[in-house]
Amino acid sequence: MRAVITGGAGFLGSHLCDYFIAKGWDVLCLDNLVTGSEANFAHLAGSPKFAFVRHDVSRHIEVPGSVEAVLHFASPASPPDYLKFPIQTLKVGSLGTHNALGLAMAKKAKFLLASTSECYGDPDVSPQPESYWGHVNPIGPRGVYDEAKRFAEAITMAYHRYHGLDTRIVRIFNTYGPRMRLKDGRALPNFLYQALVGEPITVYGDGKQTRSFCYVSDLIEGIYRLFESNEHGPTNIGNPMEITILEFAERVRALVKTSAPIVFEPLPQDDPKQRCPDITKARRILHWEPKVQLAEGLDRTYEFFKQQLASKAQLS
Repeated sequence: MRAVITGGAGFLGSHLCDYFIAKGWDVLCLDNLVTGSEANFAHLAGSPKFAFVRHDVSRHIEVPGSVEAVLHFASPASPPDYLKFPIQTLKVGSLGTHNALGLAMAKKAKFLLASTSECYGDPDVSPQPESYWGHVNPIGPRGVYDEAKRFAEAITMAYHRYHGLDTRIVRIFNTYGPRMRLKDGRALPNFLYQALVGEPITVYGDGKQTRSFCYVSDLIEGIYRLFESNEHGPTNIGNPMEITILEFAERVRALVKTSAPIVFEPLPQDDPKQRCPDITKARRILHWEPKVQLAEGLDRTYEFFKQQLASKAQLS
């Protein structure tokens, strides 16, 4: 059994490669390395079950041999990344999804789309169930990511309904853990990096906006259960424990034992005030819910970041 994982050099994609290999699959990772890194799969070098091809999936995908699964995870995912690469983000969500679906069609393979909680925009409903259609500004700066993913969901469902393709859609909520980039623009890596180097910790707005953070191993387990299920509609995978950004920053300060102050900056346009998944569907259909508590997950991520900074210091 062979799986093609687009974006497999990214934070989530690389963990997914590991998980599928552990389940006995051969994995072909496709990534153009715009935001991914070969360091994320360096431990797989030499494995007969893993192969990497550098490729932009916004262009035609050609894979010789049999493929039983296509998992489309290629996309910039943090706000600084998709604001830096707006056209590429729209292309990988539209052309890239189309090409990945085409590969799945050609190989008669199962297809899974990595969608996002950003489909809900700045929600009027909390927690957000899959039935909620969202509150998205299609022409705002964040729209390049939000609308790319909403289009990706639409074309995936069209392939399922029109072509009978066996598809899955996972709506991923905030996730954290090892292999996140030190300064990728999202709350946790920003807070940890700033705390570790002694910089002031930057909170946007008044910090009262909420997020919910799912540890990466829990998320990957949920994704695999969805992949193995018969559910075709979008399914939320995330941790329903809600926390304010300010409280989260304080948790990081306490963990790192830093006296660095918290500073407040203006809230970016269309930044969601609430983000919390309703995981009733995942509990019912997949018998899944997160297990790793925030304190434990933060400890693991903190250790990873310390090692990354120590490695950088040695190289310099």
